[in-house]
Amino acid sequence: MAHYLKHPLHFNENYFAAGFGILAIIYFWWKNIEGIHESSDKALWIMKVTTAMVIILIAWCAVTVLKTHAQLPPLPSLENMKLDHEFLGWLTGTRLSHVMWVVALVGMGHSVLAMSGEETLAQVNREIESPKLLNLQRAGLVIFVYSLVFTSFVSFLAVMIIPDAVRPTFFANLIGGLSMYLVGPTLAKLLFHAFVVLVGVLILSGAANTAILGANGVLNRLCETRVLTSWFQRPHKKYGTTHRTINLIAFLQVLTILLSRGNFYVLAALYAFGVVWSFSFHGLAVLILRYKYPEHREWKVPGNLKIGKREIPIGLGLITGLLFLIAIANLVTKKEATIAGVVFSGVFYCILTVSERYARREQSGQAESLEQFRVFDNPALDYALVGVRSGNILVTVRDPNRLHHLREVLNRTSTIDQDVVVLSARLSPGRHSLTGSTSYEAREVFDIYEQGLFSKVVALAEKQGKRVSLLVVPGTDVFDAILLTAQRLESSRMVSGQSTKLTADEQAKQTGDAWERLPEPKPRLIMEIIGADGRRHEYPLGPHEPHLRPSDVELLHKIWLEITADPRNAGLHHYHVIALALEELKRSLDSDEREALLQQSLRDWDS
Repeated sequence: MAHYLKHPLHFNENYFAAGFGILAIIYFWWKNIEGIHESSDKALWIMKVTTAMVIILIAWCAVTVLKTHAQLPPLPSLENMKLDHEFLGWLTGTRLSHVMWVVALVGMGHSVLAMSGEETLAQVNREIESPKLLNLQRAGLVIFVYSLVFTSFVSFLAVMIIPDAVRPTFFANLIGGLSMYLVGPTLAKLLFHAFVVLVGVLILSGAANTAILGANGVLNRLCETRVLTSWFQRPHKKYGTTHRTINLIAFLQVLTILLSRGNFYVLAALYAFGVVWSFSFHGLAVLILRYKYPEHREWKVPGNLKIGKREIPIGLGLITGLLFLIAIANLVTKKEATIAGVVFSGVFYCILTVSERYARREQSGQAESLEQFRVFDNPALDYALVGVRSGNILVTVRDPNRLHHLREVLNRTSTIDQDVVVLSARLSPGRHSLTGSTSYEAREVFDIYEQGLFSKVVALAEKQGKRVSLLVVPGTDVFDAILLTAQRLESSRMVSGQSTKLTADEQAKQTGDAWERLPEPKPRLIMEIIGADGRRHEYPLGPHEPHLRPSDVELLHKIWLEITADPRNAGLHHYHVIALALEELKRSLDSDEREALLQQSLRDWDS
């Protein structure tokens, strides 16, 4: 830039990069404290700007190649490669440095950063929306296309367009150098160069955000598996995020920048060390899981050989083997990254080992690690307060080991179109919060049982990739509390698991009685009861069209035919017959014939 402006610019590039990097980390640190939706929106905006830049760059490069008749790079061979000490590391001077496939592995190790986004998917898997597998495949394809087009293809274009003599000066900013050797007026190239720099800043800033997201996911898993203490999982009072792990990650990021003094070559080498070994161990973990748990999976890596009952994952094995070869090539060619990476891994292994022992002593006696929740106490319950839309589905839960009905609802419901509210109705004799007579302290309503119950609910929802809203409502009668909540939230459907003490009909009858006790206006609701065996029973609550059996319809029609056979009754309809029968039934029930009539009805039902 100084060359084209004819004015020297004096500043330390590493220190400037370090300062800017720290500012980016502080910004995304706060956005992650606020919550993942806010930081994810920023990442999506960065992707859009980057895509626009890549399209312009490739189109302009294509015009340049056609006009300048640029030549394709030569095929890879030992004669065409600069195999210096910086490239080969500890392999310099050894026989392996003259073996083409070894050199190719080293080159792949140097370019592995292009696929680092794939590694991040493993950390954010639980936050991916439904359909989880399909969205995971889409995200992986997007990363692959970006890696292939933006990194690999643009690198080829740089070799074709930038002169060999000046290309080494742009190794730290290859795309910036490429933009200055495109055909066109200098002013246009300078403006595009500035745009490239801006996009580069956005990409690296987004990488800082992605690192926070991924590391936060890893640390949360460590907390859940009792490697770290539960202190790290306590949510932020305002935003509900795991702010303590985010603070720790941001601190370590800033510390890494300060220790490296902003040397991006060292930082890139360190990042490549972590990425390639993470890839390798992920591949090994999946390979082991395929043997330990050979059950049916939604998707498998292609290339599986089945011999009898045993399936040999050849494709997965080859990928894992290749990843380890690349990792070993990185290990012996990147001296600074290997030394720093091994020291870092050793130090953190010791820290996590000590932390695990302390965490297990702290949590001794607890059955399992539980999710941490923020509890809001507000008796003025409505759908706007809970943050759901009217017409939602209300799912009642009480037993953490009987959530089959919730799983069924999540399987068939798109939470993008319809919200799901999970309700635990807590029996509190003598008090009722929804009537406005008494309010509760949050600790009285949400105790360790609710925490364990909702931990199971959250795990199930995360596995499905669906969003749910959690609610605890106390009351003197469980059915009243559920129906009052459905009325306040303007729910369209209630779903419950079948009771172990009541039949489905008895459960629906008690729910219907609670509906009758609701204040006006009473909502029209569908109650659905799902048994552990998957059988479903639907009951409309309140006045509704009855479900008539075929024999009932046939009898009704026969009576109507007999009545309308007289021309004077030709204008009567089926509903007239029903109205007449109901009026006669009511008169009989109000008379001395009531008991005899009911006994007759019971005998007919039993038959």
